[in-house]
Amino acid sequence: MEQLPSYLLTQTAAHASRLVTDGFAAVGARGYHYRMLATLRETGPASQADLGRRTGIHFSDVVATLNELTDGGYVERAPDPADRRRNVVTITERGERRADELLERARAIQDELLAPLSPAERATLAGLLDRVLTHLRAGATTD
Repeated sequence: MEQLPSYLLTQTAAHASRLVTDGFAAVGARGYHYRMLATLRETGPASQADLGRRTGIHFSDVVATLNELTDGGYVERAPDPADRRRNVVTITERGERRADELLERARAIQDELLAPLSPAERATLAGLLDRVLTHLRAGATTD
Protein backbone atom coordinates (compact mmCIF):
# COMPACT_ATOMS: atom_id res chain seq x y z
CA MET A 1 0.00 0.00 0.00
CA GLU A 2 2.76 2.47 0.87
CA GLN A 3 3.98 2.54 -2.72
CA LEU A 4 0.58 3.54 -4.16
CA PRO A 5 0.91 7.02 -5.67
CA SER A 6 -2.40 8.09 -4.11
CA TYR A 7 -1.13 7.12 -0.66
CA LEU A 8 2.20 8.88 -1.21
CA LEU A 9 0.45 12.02 -2.47
CA THR A 10 -1.94 12.06 0.49
CA GLN A 11 0.84 11.66 3.03
CA THR A 12 3.03 14.25 1.31
CA ALA A 13 0.12 16.68 1.07
CA ALA A 14 -0.51 16.38 4.82
CA HIS A 15 3.12 17.21 5.58
CA ALA A 16 3.16 20.01 3.00
CA SER A 17 0.02 21.52 4.50
CA ARG A 18 1.58 21.54 7.96
CA LEU A 19 4.77 23.14 6.65
CA VAL A 20 2.81 25.84 4.82
CA THR A 21 0.55 26.54 7.79
CA ASP A 22 3.43 26.70 10.27
CA GLY A 23 5.73 28.59 7.90
CA PHE A 24 3.27 31.38 7.21
CA ALA A 25 2.03 31.48 10.82
CA ALA A 26 5.61 32.23 11.90
CA VAL A 27 5.26 35.62 10.16
CA GLY A 28 1.63 36.21 11.14
CA ALA A 29 0.17 35.12 7.81
CA ARG A 30 -1.79 32.35 6.17
CA GLY A 31 -1.36 30.62 2.83
CA TYR A 32 -4.50 32.38 1.59
CA HIS A 33 -2.82 35.73 2.25
CA TYR A 34 0.04 34.76 -0.02
CA ARG A 35 -2.26 33.44 -2.75
CA MET A 36 -4.43 36.56 -2.68
CA LEU A 37 -1.55 39.05 -2.70
CA ALA A 38 0.35 37.13 -5.39
CA THR A 39 -2.76 37.02 -7.58
CA LEU A 40 -3.43 40.74 -7.18
CA ARG A 41 0.19 41.46 -7.99
CA GLU A 42 0.14 39.27 -11.10
CA THR A 43 -3.27 40.15 -12.52
CA GLY A 44 -4.08 43.58 -11.07
CA PRO A 45 -7.22 44.84 -9.33
CA ALA A 46 -10.18 42.47 -9.36
CA SER A 47 -13.60 41.91 -7.91
CA GLN A 48 -13.92 39.63 -4.91
CA ALA A 49 -15.65 37.00 -7.06
CA ASP A 50 -12.87 37.11 -9.66
CA LEU A 51 -10.27 36.73 -6.94
CA GLY A 52 -12.05 33.65 -5.67
CA ARG A 53 -12.00 32.10 -9.13
CA ARG A 54 -8.39 33.07 -9.83
CA THR A 55 -7.08 31.78 -6.51
CA GLY A 56 -9.35 28.76 -6.11
CA ILE A 57 -10.41 30.06 -2.70
CA HIS A 58 -14.06 29.54 -1.71
CA PHE A 59 -16.05 32.78 -1.64
CA SER A 60 -16.66 32.70 2.13
CA ASP A 61 -12.90 32.32 2.67
CA VAL A 62 -12.21 35.11 0.16
CA VAL A 63 -14.24 37.53 2.26
CA ALA A 64 -12.51 36.52 5.51
CA THR A 65 -9.07 36.70 3.87
CA LEU A 66 -9.79 40.12 2.38
CA ASN A 67 -11.01 41.35 5.76
CA GLU A 68 -7.69 40.30 7.29
CA LEU A 69 -5.65 41.83 4.46
CA THR A 70 -7.68 45.05 4.58
CA ASP A 71 -7.22 45.30 8.36
CA GLY A 72 -3.46 44.94 7.84
CA GLY A 73 -3.41 47.67 5.18
CA TYR A 74 -2.31 45.21 2.48
CA VAL A 75 -5.32 45.68 0.18
CA GLU A 76 -8.04 48.23 -0.39
CA ARG A 77 -11.63 47.55 -1.36
CA ALA A 78 -13.66 50.16 -3.19
CA PRO A 79 -16.96 50.10 -5.08
CA ASP A 80 -16.54 49.28 -8.76
CA PRO A 81 -17.38 52.46 -10.73
CA ALA A 82 -18.90 50.31 -13.49
CA ASP A 83 -21.08 48.31 -11.07
CA ARG A 84 -21.54 49.78 -7.58
CA ARG A 85 -22.80 46.41 -6.29
CA ARG A 86 -19.29 44.96 -6.61
CA ASN A 87 -16.09 45.78 -4.78
CA VAL A 88 -12.78 46.07 -6.59
CA VAL A 89 -9.77 44.93 -4.59
CA THR A 90 -6.37 46.57 -5.11
CA ILE A 91 -3.03 45.72 -3.54
CA THR A 92 -1.41 48.60 -1.63
CA GLU A 93 2.28 49.52 -1.40
CA ARG A 94 2.34 47.86 1.99
CA GLY A 95 0.73 44.81 0.38
CA GLU A 96 3.47 44.76 -2.28
CA ARG A 97 6.11 44.63 0.46
CA ARG A 98 4.13 41.92 2.27
CA ALA A 99 3.86 39.93 -0.97
CA ASP A 100 7.67 40.06 -1.28
CA GLU A 101 8.04 38.83 2.30
CA LEU A 102 5.54 36.02 1.80
CA LEU A 103 7.16 34.99 -1.48
CA GLU A 104 10.47 34.55 0.35
CA ARG A 105 8.65 32.58 3.04
CA ALA A 106 6.99 30.39 0.37
CA ARG A 107 10.37 29.69 -1.21
CA ALA A 108 11.80 28.68 2.16
CA ILE A 109 8.84 26.35 2.73
CA GLN A 110 9.38 24.76 -0.68
CA ASP A 111 13.06 24.28 0.10
CA GLU A 112 12.20 22.53 3.36
CA LEU A 113 9.54 20.36 1.73
CA LEU A 114 11.70 19.34 -1.22
CA ALA A 115 15.07 19.20 0.57
CA PRO A 116 15.97 15.67 -0.60
CA LEU A 117 15.47 16.58 -4.28
CA SER A 118 17.88 18.26 -6.68
CA PRO A 119 16.71 21.33 -8.62
CA ALA A 120 16.16 19.14 -11.71
CA GLU A 121 14.14 16.62 -9.68
CA ARG A 122 12.05 19.42 -8.19
CA ALA A 123 11.25 20.71 -11.68
CA THR A 124 10.36 17.22 -12.86
CA LEU A 125 8.12 16.61 -9.84
CA ALA A 126 6.35 19.95 -10.30
CA GLY A 127 5.81 19.23 -13.99
CA LEU A 128 4.38 15.78 -13.33
CA LEU A 129 2.08 17.00 -10.57
CA ASP A 130 0.90 19.85 -12.80
CA ARG A 131 0.10 17.37 -15.56
CA VAL A 132 -1.91 15.14 -13.21
CA LEU A 133 -3.76 18.11 -11.70
CA THR A 134 -4.58 19.54 -15.13
CA HIS A 135 -5.97 16.14 -16.15
CA LEU A 136 -8.10 15.89 -13.01
CA ARG A 137 -9.42 19.45 -13.29
CA ALA A 138 -10.46 18.77 -16.87
CA GLY A 139 -12.62 15.92 -15.57
CA ALA A 140 -10.87 13.42 -17.79
CA THR A 141 -11.12 9.78 -16.93
CA THR A 142 -9.15 6.81 -18.09
CA ASP A 143 -10.79 3.85 -19.80
